[in-house]
Amino acid sequence: MHIGIAGNIGCGKTTLTRMLAEHYGWTPKYESVTYNPYLEDYYKDIPRWSYNLETYFLAQRFKDVLEIAKSDDVIIQDRTLFEGVYIFVANNHDLGNLSDRDYQTYMQLFEVMTAMVNPPDLLIYLKSSIPHLVSQIQKRGRDYEQSISLEYLSGLNERYEQWIGSYKGRLLVIDADNLDFENRPEDFSSITDKIDAQLFGLFK
Repeated sequence: MHIGIAGNIGCGKTTLTRMLAEHYGWTPKYESVTYNPYLEDYYKDIPRWSYNLETYFLAQRFKDVLEIAKSDDVIIQDRTLFEGVYIFVANNHDLGNLSDRDYQTYMQLFEVMTAMVNPPDLLIYLKSSIPHLVSQIQKRGRDYEQSISLEYLSGLNERYEQWIGSYKGRLLVIDADNLDFENRPEDFSSITDKIDAQLFGLFK
């Protein structure tokens, strides 16, 4: 089984992925942030490095999905192949950070890949407002994230809402603004109750 965690930068995807993996005994798949060779350059000069960064992410996520398809484990993934394209790449193209030529080449790669993979069995979307995201980004203090503009975050949030609004698979939306699932056990339990209801038919 494949569980995907979706959401904007700073919404808590990685933390929730880790906690759910520990709680259920699932196998986590984390996004390549720490070891991404383009990330710091990208935030310094987004138009110059957009194609490089997004193509790197696409390759990593495609490898992850192929591995997930072969596994007998329940795997929980921090950000999916699909949102990387429909949210981040589309947003960079709209902002002019990705040229039409690069975008078309990228989408050809994506279309070939998606013909070979399936969406997650359950997608969990952490919905967050811009003030909440900004607070969380500042709190975790990654230097390369401090220059992210409000326009960029807002564009991503708008695309998330559009994508989630038309998503056809099994979906669980969690409003993350008023939750502190890392430090308040009752908040984490409220999430696992909803997941149990989706996966195991409990609490309905």
